[in-house]
Amino acid sequence: MDILSDLLLGAATAFQPMNLLYGFIGCLLGTAIGVLPGLGPTATIAMLLPITFGLQPESALIMLAGIFYGAQYGGSTTAILINLPGESSSVVTAIDGYQMARRGRAGAALATAALGSFFAGSVATVLLVIAAPPLAAVALKFGPAEYFSLMVLGLVASVALASGSLLKAFAMIIFGLLLGSVGTDVESGMPRYIFSIPELYDGLNFVAVSMGIFGICEILRNLENEHERSVGVKKVSGLMLTHDDFRRIRGPILRGTTLGSFLGVLPGGGAMLSSFAAYALEKRISPNRAEFGKGAIEAVAAPESANNAGAQTSFIPMLTLGIPGNPVMALMVGAMIIQGITPGPNVISEEPDLFWGMIVSMWSGNLMLVILNLPLIGLWVRMLTIPYHLLFPAIIGFCCIGAYSINNSVFDVFIMAGFSVIGFTLSKLRFEPAPLLLGFILGPMLEENLRRAMLISQGDPTIFVRSPLSLSLLIVALIVLGMVLSPSISRKRDEAFTE
Repeated sequence: MDILSDLLLGAATAFQPMNLLYGFIGCLLGTAIGVLPGLGPTATIAMLLPITFGLQPESALIMLAGIFYGAQYGGSTTAILINLPGESSSVVTAIDGYQMARRGRAGAALATAALGSFFAGSVATVLLVIAAPPLAAVALKFGPAEYFSLMVLGLVASVALASGSLLKAFAMIIFGLLLGSVGTDVESGMPRYIFSIPELYDGLNFVAVSMGIFGICEILRNLENEHERSVGVKKVSGLMLTHDDFRRIRGPILRGTTLGSFLGVLPGGGAMLSSFAAYALEKRISPNRAEFGKGAIEAVAAPESANNAGAQTSFIPMLTLGIPGNPVMALMVGAMIIQGITPGPNVISEEPDLFWGMIVSMWSGNLMLVILNLPLIGLWVRMLTIPYHLLFPAIIGFCCIGAYSINNSVFDVFIMAGFSVIGFTLSKLRFEPAPLLLGFILGPMLEENLRRAMLISQGDPTIFVRSPLSLSLLIVALIVLGMVLSPSISRKRDEAFTE
């Protein structure tokens, strides 16, 4: 009954006209940036953070969440129609989705992606409803030592699940932690790493840094390799699936949803890892695996279900523990802090309207996306013909206005520009920026809980191993670290990411 009353409270929030409107804007924008190759949800959310200042917290977070899972839907459209994934989690959808389109089955592929995403999104929302309150109740028993150990585990896991070199991922975490320590030390009042620049006394602005690393940097990468977009399928028909299609996609959708829901909760997981893992699993067990690569409908159903399930369950650690598992969740944590909300288990008790409103909005948002994606397919196809050289000046102008509006400071615009160069250089050197952002957002929280724990124990570091929960989290972190450093597992990890 408690859950029912909580959901009714969430429905009262989510179905307010303004929140429905912002949810619709988020879904529409998410679909659009998913369709347009080059701008992912991370870059878009980073760019839109400044405009959330003036919104109600519920409206702002509902819109940003809609952008995230909306992009998972939209990314499949370009993957299927022009073999160019609009979003990284749709890369594997392009393999067989495009082959289906070439065989005249673009409508069936798009319908499969939409239905699979809607089913997975609905199931993941139910999981969120079931899992979040108990997890938050456990988290309320956490002290500073347990939080510190949990954050250590989160950082270690994000290194393990980052693609590419482990050493580079580890370096990015350290770099992010150092960036997070810039500014005035709250306890001693001493400035750290400010280089006599007064604007840095309050630390680096999270919005400016994230806009530079993800927003502007993404534009620079696109300008370097401007996509040749030719729409091979200009008219899509045959959106109704046959009885045989339904028979073939049932299992992949269920397996993709299950796998995506699990992987989405892991730090460093989320939509991209889920879609790749679901495709690999289906390729191994499907009775029609000989068709994979030639237009197998299972290869569209499984990854599209997994990426949407993973996108939505990645909200679980963020909403219950305040620990972001991926860059988008780190930006959502930033959006909550901007609104004066402390992310963590207290959100459920202190901001029930926001918490349950967001959950209910995910279901209504998924329904909006099904309605948006299929009837408006012609509009999305026409959007693909917009030249990128017309888009990027407007996007850069929007970013500069956004960065300036945070504190009415030109310095923040320079910070954004500087970090766009840093982000671009890191990408050229094949350093993944996601661990950097996680280190940057978790660094101050990690330091704060470390200090509190040491104060409580009067300087005795054994406090981290005296608590069974803290000790368990540290042991798991050591096991994960040992596993990824093991040569055999490291080799298999490299093979998995290569595949």
